[in-house]
Amino acid sequence: MTDRIKEIAALVKERLESVHIGCFRGMDKPLLLISTAYPGIWLEHVYDSVFYAMGDKSKLYLAENTVELFLAHQTEDGQLPCYVRDAARTPDGVPLVGYGQTQECVSFARLCFLVYKMNGRRDFLRRVYAACSAWVGWLQRNRMTRGEGLLEMFVGYDTGHDNSGRLAGLSCIGNYQVNGEVQNAATLPPNDPVVPVIAVDMSCNYYATLVALSEMAAELGMPDAAAEWKETAAAVKARLFSLCFDREDCFFYDVDRHGNKRKFLSSTVFHLFMEGVLDPDADAPLIGALYARHIANPREFDTPYPYPSMAISDPCCKEHAKANCWGYYSQGLIALRTTLWMEKYGFARDHERLCRAWVEAWTRHFDKVKMGQELDPLTGEPTACSEWYSSTMLFYLYATKKYYFEKEDEI
Repeated sequence: MTDRIKEIAALVKERLESVHIGCFRGMDKPLLLISTAYPGIWLEHVYDSVFYAMGDKSKLYLAENTVELFLAHQTEDGQLPCYVRDAARTPDGVPLVGYGQTQECVSFARLCFLVYKMNGRRDFLRRVYAACSAWVGWLQRNRMTRGEGLLEMFVGYDTGHDNSGRLAGLSCIGNYQVNGEVQNAATLPPNDPVVPVIAVDMSCNYYATLVALSEMAAELGMPDAAAEWKETAAAVKARLFSLCFDREDCFFYDVDRHGNKRKFLSSTVFHLFMEGVLDPDADAPLIGALYARHIANPREFDTPYPYPSMAISDPCCKEHAKANCWGYYSQGLIALRTTLWMEKYGFARDHERLCRAWVEAWTRHFDKVKMGQELDPLTGEPTACSEWYSSTMLFYLYATKKYYFEKEDEI
């Protein structure tokens, strides 16, 4: 099987470099493209290019260009676009820049700071600090309508969790439209029985953004601002514990407009680790309990092909969609994002098992579906959703290099 893995890894590497690095029509800066199924770059995919650069410094320009792409389309009041589309692959009448949902999913500020650590450019740091500060201002003005200090989900696409059971009851499981026109993400859908929902994942991303801004401010020689950002981050963490943590269940849940916890066992729990909300030392007892009870539980998230986007024991999994579903399938985005947290928190052995499971599944099914978006968490069967998906390809290369081949030139 090793020879087959090496063969596929070489094909994936060549595919990324020859097909997935390119320019949008009318633009001259190369970008890392997601797949043919996604005619643009979504904000939640910024980590793809940053991760690529972290593993191969010659690809740093892709991360820089991706950050600059979103900065170029930030509005005067601070809103970042949720996507920027390629005009060459976008039907007439479809906006090339989207503002209908947030869909950040991984803290943009944190990723900007990671890029700065690689390029060391002070001009870049000053620019992203100003931009991310403005983004925080927009979020605070528009996505904290309940005054709880945590971010609120208005529409399903805010979280990027398409077809997830956690969206039950929302009037807009996609985005909010009036007469077929998508409304700005600042607009709260009227008469919705559920929203605004305090969202665990969005609030974790917000926490990481505040921490990143604190680190940027310190780097820029602004100790007072650094302390203020850090203090705000601590308050966000305290509110997450106060409002979203269920001590009996040892789980963090979204909270609806009436103050009720929405008890879905969603992969949102990974964001507490991914965005560094949980401190490896101070929160060690909670980390151990939460991980053992839920993430390492084979009846929930510890499936043969981890990690499902919803615990397989959650009742809403029974009627999951057949594809592009964050209510059941193990997603390439979830797998790639584990590189942000699993080893950091001491779960290297489990991370190795995850990596090997994904390599085995995509190697076995390569002739059926080539590096798609998602796997069945129990069987490892892929759906036909979005072949040659950047997150999955990057994770496959990462896993093969880390656990199968010692040297880059072996692939």
